[in-house]
Amino acid sequence: MSVLNLRSLAEDDDNYIEGVYNYCNRWCERCPFTARCLNYAIGQEQFPDEESRDLNNEAFWQGLHDVFAQTKALLVQMAQERGVDLEALDTPESRAVWQAREAELEKQIESSPLHSAAEAYRQMVDGWFKESEDDFRAKGDELTMLTRLGVAGLDPEAIAISLADAVEVIRWYQLFIGVKLMRAISGAIDEEDDDPEMLAEFGRDSDGSAKIALIAIDHSIGAWGVLLAAFSDRETETLTILAHLDRLRRATEREFPRARAFVRAGWDTGEAA
Repeated sequence: MSVLNLRSLAEDDDNYIEGVYNYCNRWCERCPFTARCLNYAIGQEQFPDEESRDLNNEAFWQGLHDVFAQTKALLVQMAQERGVDLEALDTPESRAVWQAREAELEKQIESSPLHSAAEAYRQMVDGWFKESEDDFRAKGDELTMLTRLGVAGLDPEAIAISLADAVEVIRWYQLFIGVKLMRAISGAIDEEDDDPEMLAEFGRDSDGSAKIALIAIDHSIGAWGVLLAAFSDRETETLTILAHLDRLRRATEREFPRARAFVRAGWDTGEAA
C-alpha cells in the first residue's frame, strides 16, 4: 500500500465513520461496522489473505513493517504541510521528560485496585480452564451420546455451539478487560491537565475506555452464566469468578461514573453499519 493509497482511504469521509475503531472490542469477525471502519480497510488491503495474517509467516511481519513505514511517511508528509518540524520536537530533553512521566504513570496504574482485580481475573480464567479440561471432555462425550440417541427436545449441536461461543467470548475478553482499564486509568491521569470545557465537548477518553471495559465485563458475565449452567461440578469455582467480575464491574462504575453514558462513534450514534 502506498502513502497515496493510505491517504485516499483516510479521506473517504462519506464511507467511514470517524473514530468508530477508537472504542471497539477489536473483534472484527463479529463487528457490524467493518464496511465503515478505516482500520479494517487498511488491514484488509495490507493483509488480504490468511497467509498474510499468520503471525508465524514472514509475510505478516513484512506487511506490518510496511504499514508502520507508510504511516510514518504519511505523518511526516502531513506535518510538513502544516509547517511542523517533527525532528525539532524530538530532543533528548523531551525524551527524558516523556520517559519520566511514563514511569510515574506505570507506577500509578499498577497501584490501582482496578488493575489488580483485572489481573486477578486473568489468572482465575486460566486456572478455571486448566482445571476443567476433563469436564469439557466429559461434556463432549455426553453431547455425542445425546446426538446418537436423538433425544426429543434436545439439540446437542446447538448446546455445543453455545458452549464454544461462551468460551470464545471469555477468552477474547480475558486480557482485553485489563488492557482497557489500564488505558482508562492512564487517560484519567492525563486528563487532569486538560481543559474542562474541551473534555465536556468531546468526551473523556478515559470514560470511553472504561465503557468498553464494562461492556467486555458484561459479555463475560453472560458467557460465564452459560458455563455455570453447563458444568454443575464447577459451580463453586464459576460463581467465585462471577462474583469477582461483578465486584470489578461495580468498582469500575464507581471510578468512572460517566462511562456508561459515553457516546461512541457509530456504536452509540445510530449510524447504519
